Amino acid sequence: MWRWLERWRQARRIPDDLWHRTVQAHPFLLWLNRQELEVLKRRAEDFLDRKEFHGVDGFVVSDEIAVAVAAQAALPVLHRGMSDYDGFVGVVLHQGPVRARREWCDEAGVVHLGHEDLVGEALDGGPLMLSWQEGLDDAAWVPGPGETAFNVVLHELAHVLDLTDGALDGCPALPQALRGPWRQAVHGAHARCEQLLEGQPDLEGLPGALDVYAATDVGEWFAVSVEAFFTAPLAFQRDWPEVYRLYAHHFGQDPAPRQAAAG
Repeated sequence: MWRWLERWRQARRIPDDLWHRTVQAHPFLLWLNRQELEVLKRRAEDFLDRKEFHGVDGFVVSDEIAVAVAAQAALPVLHRGMSDYDGFVGVVLHQGPVRARREWCDEAGVVHLGHEDLVGEALDGGPLMLSWQEGLDDAAWVPGPGETAFNVVLHELAHVLDLTDGALDGCPALPQALRGPWRQAVHGAHARCEQLLEGQPDLEGLPGALDVYAATDVGEWFAVSVEAFFTAPLAFQRDWPEVYRLYAHHFGQDPAPRQAAAG
């Protein structure tokens, strides 16, 4: 635990100088107006109060690291509140990627064993696993023209949001009337990405600043697209306008005009 945890929990606030440095280090947070930044700070403080942080294999979770995670985690729930994150209690941080053992069954029914290098993982019930070196060090980056979005905190917390309806299906918990249009738009977008990669397997990026990993399955499409919605909203709005409108309504945010105004 970071040194100021106990006194912070008594005061229930992030020191102003640390908060200022955190926001300045993440350009996509600077697109928020003053009032929204005040709400974001309260959400980040609530996140730190509710969640336990643990460093693994000697990795020290500093004040800066904890607040950086909390500030980004607060962005998707800025206008929604923290209940979407009730499904997990802790954040586990590693210095670098984690090699995870994997088992899968192919179409012939043969079981395979292998490993996968992870920079983040969200499991139903938690904890949330994040890699600092490979993921959070790049969190301040806003993709330029032709580049793809990458933000491990937003990606893994998108999975958490996806799981609020009990399944990783690209659709968070929604009113019944909204589920049909949402699923149609997101599943259709994922299918389009699959078709693009089938026709051009050497593509390094997909429309709307999406990483090719979005084509893996519809759950990954949702997580990758949430990264793009918040960090490359102009490109995402241009290429996925229907999905952008759904996200803007769901998250209560319209970041594309603010990115345009910021230049």
